[in-house]
Amino acid sequence: MPVRKRDEVFPNCAAVDVGASRHWVAVAEERDAKPVRSFGPMTADLHALADWLLGCGIDTVVLESTGVYWIPLFEILEQRRLRVFLVDARQIKYVPGRKSDVQDCQWLQRVMAWGLLRPAFRPPDAICVVRAIVRQQQILVAEQSHWVQRMQKVLLEMNIQLTEVLSDVVGATGQAIIRAIVAGERDPCALASHRRGGVKASAEQIAAALTGNWRDEHLFVLRQALAMYDHLAGQCSECEGKLQELLSQRATKPVDLGRPPRSGSKARAQFDLRQMLAGWAGVDLTRIPGIAATTALTILAEIGPDLSRFANVKHFCSWLTLSPATKISGGKVLSARSKRSANRVRQALKMAAQSLARSQSALGAFYRRLCTRMDAPRANTAAAHKLARTVYFMLTRGEAFVEQGQQEYEDKQRQRSIAALKRRATGLGFTLQPAASSA
Repeated sequence: MPVRKRDEVFPNCAAVDVGASRHWVAVAEERDAKPVRSFGPMTADLHALADWLLGCGIDTVVLESTGVYWIPLFEILEQRRLRVFLVDARQIKYVPGRKSDVQDCQWLQRVMAWGLLRPAFRPPDAICVVRAIVRQQQILVAEQSHWVQRMQKVLLEMNIQLTEVLSDVVGATGQAIIRAIVAGERDPCALASHRRGGVKASAEQIAAALTGNWRDEHLFVLRQALAMYDHLAGQCSECEGKLQELLSQRATKPVDLGRPPRSGSKARAQFDLRQMLAGWAGVDLTRIPGIAATTALTILAEIGPDLSRFANVKHFCSWLTLSPATKISGGKVLSARSKRSANRVRQALKMAAQSLARSQSALGAFYRRLCTRMDAPRANTAAAHKLARTVYFMLTRGEAFVEQGQQEYEDKQRQRSIAALKRRATGLGFTLQPAASSA
């Protein structure tokens, strides 16, 4: 049966097939004598594209996500007051239709007019600003750790066993020793004198570890690796300053976190970050066991504090790909594993769930109980799913997290087990009675 015009969900829609060098745009045939046109990627071309769409009476535009080429066009169309739908290319893959490079935008326009496409989640522009800075900071930290590994490798090539006596090579003691080596110091006892009070190894052990083979090529590489580490540290400091400025502008809801620690400590910096994040979200996500301030920053920078785009908590967990992707055929469950995804919020929650292994909390007891029933990766995904539900309810309801406690959780779980045993015994025609307590 052919589709009638009055059955169209988005009659005033257009579609853009995004490319690196050309953008192909299609509108309905009655909108223009030439319904398919191509535009270049330059800013003037994108504004000409928007002018043509507005002249055709278009109010909705659908884009197919292709690399990062869609971002400039998306932003310009939003500035011109057009409603932009960003769709996943996998949705088009499973919709039947004959496609080619030229007809792709026409096919997108038709399926969008029939309401067969759903827009992907993209946070507001204010959230995208914070997200860009947070992602840049994470990239710099990853690059910095790479150069730390490079310094460790060079030291081992000179048989400088610094990793055997120090838990952190770039800690206060490690940095002082490495900088002294780069400055020209070779005496092991003089290098060991940089030992700080918190180091467990003695000065004699450190001096023995600093006796090695000083080769010029390795010292040259160590000098450059230290310079790169310092350069990236300065870039990270700039990102932290920019983040503090952005978060202080968004912290409009005062939340009492208790008494702050003494000034000048790392704990105070973490407390200030928690205070700004809580003022932005209205709740303190770091009260959830396993979620640190950096995890809460990743969550809020990626999705923001407003989760109204998600219909309910199931939609939110499904977007995070933490829900089971159940496949059933003939009444038989073929697979119930969650899908693989590079979602940054999902990765942050899975890292937070991994830290629950030794947590003396209800969530920690829940994670350990799951590990007795299934393998660790599946238990980690299930615990991350529970953390995601907790985050959703805190952000949508504005309620503070209340810790249940490990003992209370275990007592409730014991009562559930007893109730299940009683129901099973009743079904078999028996009565379950508790054993008499010993004297």
